[in-house]
Amino acid sequence: MRKRRILRYVAISFGVGLVAMIGLFGVAWAMTPIPDSTQKEATAQGSVIYYRDGKSVLAKQGVNRRNVKLEQVPEHVRDAVIAAENRSFYTDSGVSFKGTARAVWSTVTGKQLQGGSTITQQMVRNYYSGLSQERSITRKFKEILISIKVDQSKSKDWVLEQYLNTIYFGRGANGVQAAAQAYFGKDVAKLSVSEGAYLAAVIQQPSRFADPQGADLDAARTRWKAIIDAMAQTKAITPEQAAAQVFPKLAAPKAAFSLKGQAQVMVDRVREELHARGYTDEDINGGGLKIVTTFDKNLMAAAERAVKAVVPSGTSSKVRTGLAAVDPATGEVVAFYGGRKDQSWDNAFSAKVQAGSTFKPYTLAAALENGLSLSTTVDGNSPITVPGASQPIPNDSGRSYGHINLVSATQNSVNTAFVDLGQKVGLDKVAKIAEAAGIPAAQLEPHKAAASFPLGVASVSAVQNASGFASLANGGVHMETHVIKSVTDSYGKRSVVKPKSTTVVGKQAAADAIYAMEQVVKYGTGTGARLYDRPVAGKTGTTDSSGAVWFNGFTPQLATAVNMFRDDNKTVEIPGYGVQFGGQLPARIWKAFMTEAMAGKPVEQFPEPSEYGADSWNYRGEGDDVGDGYDQRDNGDWNERWNRDGSDDQQFSSPPASPPDSSTPETPVIPEETDRGDANNDDQQSDQQPNRPARPDSPDPNPTTGPGELEDASTPGDR
Repeated sequence: MRKRRILRYVAISFGVGLVAMIGLFGVAWAMTPIPDSTQKEATAQGSVIYYRDGKSVLAKQGVNRRNVKLEQVPEHVRDAVIAAENRSFYTDSGVSFKGTARAVWSTVTGKQLQGGSTITQQMVRNYYSGLSQERSITRKFKEILISIKVDQSKSKDWVLEQYLNTIYFGRGANGVQAAAQAYFGKDVAKLSVSEGAYLAAVIQQPSRFADPQGADLDAARTRWKAIIDAMAQTKAITPEQAAAQVFPKLAAPKAAFSLKGQAQVMVDRVREELHARGYTDEDINGGGLKIVTTFDKNLMAAAERAVKAVVPSGTSSKVRTGLAAVDPATGEVVAFYGGRKDQSWDNAFSAKVQAGSTFKPYTLAAALENGLSLSTTVDGNSPITVPGASQPIPNDSGRSYGHINLVSATQNSVNTAFVDLGQKVGLDKVAKIAEAAGIPAAQLEPHKAAASFPLGVASVSAVQNASGFASLANGGVHMETHVIKSVTDSYGKRSVVKPKSTTVVGKQAAADAIYAMEQVVKYGTGTGARLYDRPVAGKTGTTDSSGAVWFNGFTPQLATAVNMFRDDNKTVEIPGYGVQFGGQLPARIWKAFMTEAMAGKPVEQFPEPSEYGADSWNYRGEGDDVGDGYDQRDNGDWNERWNRDGSDDQQFSSPPASPPDSSTPETPVIPEETDRGDANNDDQQSDQQPNRPARPDSPDPNPTTGPGELEDASTPGDR
């Protein structure tokens, strides 16, 4: 009787306990929904930055993962993973209760946690937010509930696709596509049975099997063979196919993607422009973007070759050389040279030095746009006294040219003539033209009231100056400089950059300015930059004490600026060449680069000036700023024609311009321009030095490249 009573109590207790457990399970089931968000690190796809051809990889940013559809993964690769991880995947309920019990027991007893999770459970743990990797019974129970629900609400193929895209394979590869590239250097679609089986083997021990040697290699072979046998057992392959498999040859592990040469500067500028267009770091590092830049890989190499071929190897490390090339029709920065890798800031975008006489064409353009002509005469005598200036303004070596027309003034780079011209046209109009041509107002504002403003006392970067001259080459229309051609998101939606265009001067004013600048290269201070197969227009520039020296010029298809300066603001002096002027090494670098850049390109002519062929202009000047006619040809090959697309692009708003510095210094000492191509001429210098270049580690209120606009250019199947 007593025994029956005990049994009754036990049965009742068991029943109550069972009901309670069912009730608790029901409550837990109801309170554990499938998370509506995923773990960022599980779905993040790194972005890839390309050169302008859209094929050559410049850099990779963020997580190494490229998601693929399940149908892109060969069936034998899927079968290998299923054979290795969960043979009952297509028939189970998403949970292995036997394996789960083993894992729970290991957790309770404190022993090494053993495997036991199904593919669904692994996917749930790695894919959904709210499930950590913590080894606890609570987390495991939650994982089981969600896995069952996922199995009931999602297809098996969906689960397998997410699993293959989220699992870590070692070698920094997240997902099967990245793993195929990391281990075998090919897309997942091209993996063989043997290679697929190896990737399946890696899943269990990714660190050990990433680059196995010795005993680890033996273990990897054993694991691989077990998976091949399992594939035969599950009839994924025949016994004969299994017997024919050979252990695959692994590609050598690659170091993390490193940036070489100018690549870091390119990436910095791309990220800066992406930010300006509204992309966040999270978008860049995890959004799976395909970013096509404006940079031409061959021209980038040509720019570096030009600098290294011309600048002697023994030159002081304090001497900096910058080069920037801009397509006039699009505003695309197609190439640049920013300096050595060990520099903390680059010479093309970040460094800003006094423009010197390369600023004079902006004054010339302002005059031509405001009713003056190339026949207008200005005072070229030295010195010239201007109301409001603290001292008379001289020419180089005090030379007087008399009253000369604007062609002669430009060709011979006559300081007093351009000071007089600035007074005639109005310095505010000169500043307006320079700003419209792409030089930020904040860089002009402190100097635009000075009589010496037309002589280039304002500081500019190589990119800004190239972009400004590109406006003239483009018929007086400035195209906003930019370094991104297009951005394609992870869904295949492509947006193409549409730069803002600004009319700087009319077409005829631009044509007349170009004509005067052609004489600089034909007969004046810039003969060292002459290209003998096509027309060139340009301007030399040399600041006081040769603290900065320039050559800035263009053909109808490409505008390029070259500058040289020292990071301590001292005189630019080169061993074997002495003190530098714009018509010397800067012109030679320009010539070397442009010779290669223009090779194979059609010869295009500049437009005719208003008074074409007028003899009274005295084109063959008598100035002391004559070039040395140095001729260096570098027979390069550039097969790609710059693509000029994006004419129908989606518009993104530009951020507001930064306000200029409200403090305006006193009129600066007038720099004596000595734009000479011959270092044997007298070297009269003043104490004024160029502004210290702006450093990129300080906020730049005037970014060289602008956000312009982006237009949705997606087409069906456009990736």
